[in-house]
Amino acid sequence: MMRRVIVIGATGSGKTTLARQISQQFMLPHTELDSLYWLPDWKPSPLLEFREKVATVSAGKTWVLDGNYSRVRDIVWAGADTLIWLDYPLWLVLRRSLKRGIQRIHFQEELWGTNNRETWRNLFFKRDSLLVWLFKTHGRHRREYPILFEQPEYVHLRVIHLQSPKAAKQWLERIKANAW
Repeated sequence: MMRRVIVIGATGSGKTTLARQISQQFMLPHTELDSLYWLPDWKPSPLLEFREKVATVSAGKTWVLDGNYSRVRDIVWAGADTLIWLDYPLWLVLRRSLKRGIQRIHFQEELWGTNNRETWRNLFFKRDSLLVWLFKTHGRHRREYPILFEQPEYVHLRVIHLQSPKAAKQWLERIKANAW
């Protein structure tokens, strides 16, 4: 049985969507790490404050978190029993990130109750734009995650490596059928 789950993957892979589905299926509380990190005006939380927020959420007996923040990996991964890695091809997450970003801009969607909204500048033109971040991190995560999974502090994790949206859908259907 999954009680403490972290969903990781590239920007646009569907981490939050899958985390919400798991949360609903097993009636576990869900938190996006982005909601703990980002303050109004796209200001990041100070590191100690961010770590405290994450430690508080992950101290619970059950939870589903999603996000890739290496700054809190030691807290989240150590407390999790299950890690789900959405390891999708770059072309797919790029397409999804573009679509999501454009929709957020068009509908002026507020993110995480912070009054933050996606902008053309944030999506395309900043030095640390969402798309630049995707290109910088996609390959690195594919190289680093398998090595991290073997580290003594993380070998307790049940790692579920899903390489396509179809595989994720099939996995979710299996756990729903088996009440995993």
